[in-house]
Amino acid sequence: QVLLVESGGGLVQPGGSLTLSCEASGSIFNIYAMAWYRQAPGKQRELVATITSSGSAVYADSVKERFTISRDNARKRVALQMNSLKPEDTAVYYCNADAKSTVLTPRTFYWGQGTQVTVST
Repeated sequence: QVLLVESGGGLVQPGGSLTLSCEASGSIFNIYAMAWYRQAPGKQRELVATITSSGSAVYADSVKERFTISRDNARKRVALQMNSLKPEDTAVYYCNADAKSTVLTPRTFYWGQGTQVTVST
């Protein structure tokens, strides 16, 4: 299986910056895309940003121009640079990998345990 571990969450003031990181480990045949999702209390989990192995990225409208997703294929790592943070960005952020654990394993989504990001004064 693919194991995803997030790091970098914490408390930050509005307008501040924070960088999240996620590293994949375990059995990995191929990772087709990695992404960051987030879920605020009482809300559905939503896609924040996704990036393919070729580097193509897509962002949610709410974070476009403020967040930047990047991927290190060699390290099997994905990062999310968050700038100009707003209280509305407060949520648990989850790392996601669209991957195959082995050549015979169906392609599926793998999830990290999540890291809390709180934007508050």
